[in-house]
Amino acid sequence: MSNERLAPVQAVRHLRPDVWESVNRRLVAKAIAEFSHELLIAPQLLERDEAWGSYVLASDGGDVEYRFRARVLSLEHWWVDRASLRKLSDGREQPIDVLRFILELRERLTIPAALLPDYLQELAATAYGAAERYSRPGPPAAELARADFQQLETGMLEGHPSFIANNGRIGFSALDQQLYAPELAVPTALIWLAAQRQHAEISCVQDLTYPELLHEELGEAALAAFARALEQRGLDPAAYVYLPVHPWQWQNRIAQLFAFELASRALVYLGPGEELYLAQQSIRTFYNVSQPGRRYVKTALSILNMGFTRGVPASIVASGAAVNDWVAALVQQDAYLQRQGFSVLREVAFVAWRHRHYEAASARRSDARKELLGALWRESPLARLKDGQRLMTMAALLHIDRQGKSLLTALIESCGLGIDGWLRRYLQAYLAPLVHCFYAHHLTFTPHCENVILVLEDGAVARVILKDLAEDIGVLNPEVELPTAVRRLALRVPEEVMTLVIFTDVFDGVFRFLAQILEEHADYPEWKFWRLVAECIQQYEREQPCYAEKFQRHDLFASVFIRNCLNRLQLDNHQMMVDLNAPEPVDSLKFVGTLPNPLAAFRPFGRASRSSQGAS
Repeated sequence: MSNERLAPVQAVRHLRPDVWESVNRRLVAKAIAEFSHELLIAPQLLERDEAWGSYVLASDGGDVEYRFRARVLSLEHWWVDRASLRKLSDGREQPIDVLRFILELRERLTIPAALLPDYLQELAATAYGAAERYSRPGPPAAELARADFQQLETGMLEGHPSFIANNGRIGFSALDQQLYAPELAVPTALIWLAAQRQHAEISCVQDLTYPELLHEELGEAALAAFARALEQRGLDPAAYVYLPVHPWQWQNRIAQLFAFELASRALVYLGPGEELYLAQQSIRTFYNVSQPGRRYVKTALSILNMGFTRGVPASIVASGAAVNDWVAALVQQDAYLQRQGFSVLREVAFVAWRHRHYEAASARRSDARKELLGALWRESPLARLKDGQRLMTMAALLHIDRQGKSLLTALIESCGLGIDGWLRRYLQAYLAPLVHCFYAHHLTFTPHCENVILVLEDGAVARVILKDLAEDIGVLNPEVELPTAVRRLALRVPEEVMTLVIFTDVFDGVFRFLAQILEEHADYPEWKFWRLVAECIQQYEREQPCYAEKFQRHDLFASVFIRNCLNRLQLDNHQMMVDLNAPEPVDSLKFVGTLPNPLAAFRPFGRASRSSQGAS
């Protein structure tokens, strides 16, 4: 990276008035939309013009008003016209400021007073990063629709579609952003440490050992150099294992907080590796650009981002490989999933350092101070591609470029199948396998956009690959027989909550945003989209009559389902949205009322009307 790019002035070059106004307008419009969706606020309708309405939202004190046009789509999704958004005080127009917006509504948002400054800090950092992204030129949507996997991975402008503070990355300095932010696409070398075996927790999948992994990922020359470095210090290489560290983590956590271990040679600094990596959207997962066929590396990175400090817990390391072996075998042995081409990327090896002092000081199962040093390796999807196929992160389907053009519509236009044809293939590849996993195996993933990789052929979705397994899957049946090593996957979940693995994670978390994009950029009525969703599920039900009782019991055509509110989680505690130490993490979720199910209009003939909600 050039010295000019690292110059102090580079930290603020993107903070131009026009860019800053645009970013704040985007964030406030998104906040109005998502807070309204979660019933935190209730804008008042002033007048309606066909599908659009003119709305006003008053501050807690009533002295400030936000006026805007919006449409309310299915799932009570607010499509706010950003250009129409105005802020008025005493009849005079005021600049739009997202931090001021939060303060003006603080009573309704019910952010704990002690956490309000910290939430504002994360939101300010989110705005800062957005300004950097929108200030730079980037490829138009039509070009990205033809781009390769890594161009797409680093070309996204927005983070999670629901959360307002979704890219704070608290802990990164302005310089760190320039070095390690995925959208900057700066190749990075990982730091390597040697760790005494007796303090390291390691697990690998059944067809791999840790020495084999290191041989495949580092090569003989690098391993020999590491061994020589230890021998030159009078240390026995056989007593150590090697693990990678994010450069930020080394500078900001390990070098200081592990000073005792470094001084005593329980940990030994070996230096940066020779290979270069690109950070992925998840920030701490790296793609090997020097050797693209090699595995992804995911490291501990103790920054606060979107509700969690991103560590690698030893508790996950202990069972992670077994979980991956189990779910991969389940998928491979399931005839329906194989026909759909559905697959998972295994995390094949895990390593973490058990810090004896922090372990002794905290009895909590999940504690960021116990998760500072660790890594895992994940299979690369490249080896699974056939001729003529390419990869695309599913997050790309929500991407709108700097000129306001949709990548989804550009992709559909390049395909030649038409909107209906393209969507049918996408739903069959993405939705149908998730529905099957739920009904056939009680199995739930976290299938949001960043966790799903689309395999494309001629611009159409041929199949999907799901990732992030060790921490993000569960079995919604505590009575199901599971191998001892993966018993932690069994979750005790109320009956009325089970279908939220589809309703919240897929319908509310992905599809409502796709429906707006299709309406806005392709003049494609949202009811047509939801009809195709219904057809996909109905086709699955016809093909799998053996689950007929489950279709009735866990009805995806129910009239309503529980509203699961993500921003309420973050506003309540932006440092740990879900209490991972609770007996059942579902107890941390925020449920408020219900949402009308857009599939209810397409209920199969003869099926009784049901409501997927709580005891109310």
